[in-house]
Amino acid sequence: MDRQRKLSKNAWKWAFYDWANSGFATTVMAGFFPIFFKSFWAGDLEAAESTFVIGSVNSLIGLLIAISAPILGALADAGNTKKKFLFIFASLGILATGYLFFIPESSWKLAVVFYGLGVIGFSGGNIFYDALIVSVSSPDERNRTSSLGFSLGYLGGGILFLVNVLMYLYPQWFGLSGPADAVLWSFMSVAIWWLIFSLPLLLYVKEKDELLNVEKTNVVAKAFTNLLNTAKSVRNYKKVVIFLLAYFLYMDGVDTIIRMATSYGSDIGLSASSMISALLLTQFVGFPATLIFGFYADKFGYKESLTFAIVVYICVVLFSSQMDTATEFFIVAGIIGLVQGGVQAISRSYFSNLIPQEKAAEFFGFYNFIGKSSVFLGPFMVSGIALLTGSPSIGILSLLILFIPGLILLWKVPDN
Repeated sequence: MDRQRKLSKNAWKWAFYDWANSGFATTVMAGFFPIFFKSFWAGDLEAAESTFVIGSVNSLIGLLIAISAPILGALADAGNTKKKFLFIFASLGILATGYLFFIPESSWKLAVVFYGLGVIGFSGGNIFYDALIVSVSSPDERNRTSSLGFSLGYLGGGILFLVNVLMYLYPQWFGLSGPADAVLWSFMSVAIWWLIFSLPLLLYVKEKDELLNVEKTNVVAKAFTNLLNTAKSVRNYKKVVIFLLAYFLYMDGVDTIIRMATSYGSDIGLSASSMISALLLTQFVGFPATLIFGFYADKFGYKESLTFAIVVYICVVLFSSQMDTATEFFIVAGIIGLVQGGVQAISRSYFSNLIPQEKAAEFFGFYNFIGKSSVFLGPFMVSGIALLTGSPSIGILSLLILFIPGLILLWKVPDN
C-alpha cells in the first residue's frame, strides 16, 4: 500500500508531461496537420506530392533528432540538466505550434518549417522526459510508471482532441467562422495546453543528482567523453544492442502509422470528418488499454506482450492495404488504440531495465536515436513508394519489411 502511494506521488507529477505534449501528437501530428496541410496550405499540390512532402519532413526531422539525441543525452547526464533541456525543447515546440495559427493559406513551405520545429521540440523533449523516469520510480515500479505516463497521454491528448474535433465539426458553437478557423485555433489550443500541463514536472519533479563532482565548466567535455565511452562499451551490453535493433524496426512501423494515417486516408478518398472521428476512438480506447497492457506485461513478460502488439500491427497493415471505406478506417483505429500505447510504454520500461541506471539519459539518447532514426526511414519509404508506384496500398504494405524482422529480433534478446 505504501509502495503504491509512493508510486502515485512521484509518478503523477512526471506523467503529466505526457498529458501535456500528447495534444501535439494527436491534434497536430496524427490529426489536423496532414489533412489541413493538403487542403489549406498545399492545395495547389497533387495528393501524392503533398503526402511526399509530409513524409519527407517527418523523415528529415527524425534524422536530425537521431543525430543529436546521443549527444544531448550525454550532455544531460554530465550536467544533471535533464529538466533544463526538457524546458528548452518544450518551449520550442510550444512556440512553433502556436505560430501555426498565424500562417496564411497556400503558404505550405512556411507551414512545413514550423511543423518541423514543433516536431523537434516534441521529439527532443521526450529524450529528457523518458530519462527522468529513473528519478521518479524504482526498477520494480518502472513498468507501471511508464504505463501511467502513456495512459495519461492518451486521456489528455484525447480530451483536447475531442474539443478540437467539436470545434472543427461545429465551429458556430465556439463563435468561429468555419472549419479552417477552427483548425487554426486548435493549433493554438495545443500550444496553451502543452504549456500549462508541463508545469507540474518542471516545477516539482526533482532530478537525481548523480554527478556532483562534475564542475560546470567541464560539463560539455564530460558529455562528449560519456558519449564516446558509451559508443565503445555498448557492445558489452548484448541485450541492449539486440533490443535496440528490434526497436528500430518495429517502432519505425508504429511511428509511421501514427504520422501518416490521415494522409493515407486522404489519398484513398476518405473524408476528413470521418478520419478525425476515428482518431478520437484511438485515443479513448488507448487510455484503458495502455493501463491493461502494463498489468499484463508484469504478469506475462515484456517480450510476450510486445509480440502480441507487433502481430496486431502486422494484421493492421495487411487489412489497411485493402481498406477503402470509413467504416474500415474506424475498425483499424479501434484496433490500433488497443496496442499503440502498450507497445510504446512496454518498450520504454523494458529498455529502462536493460540499461545501467547511472547512464539513463545517455542510454535513452541512444534509445531515441534508434527510434527517431527509424522515423527517418518509415514515412519516406511509405510516401516515396506510393509516389513512385501511384499506389498508396503498396506504400502501406512496405511496413511489413519493418514489423516482421523487428519481431524476430525481439525474440533474440537474451532472457538472462
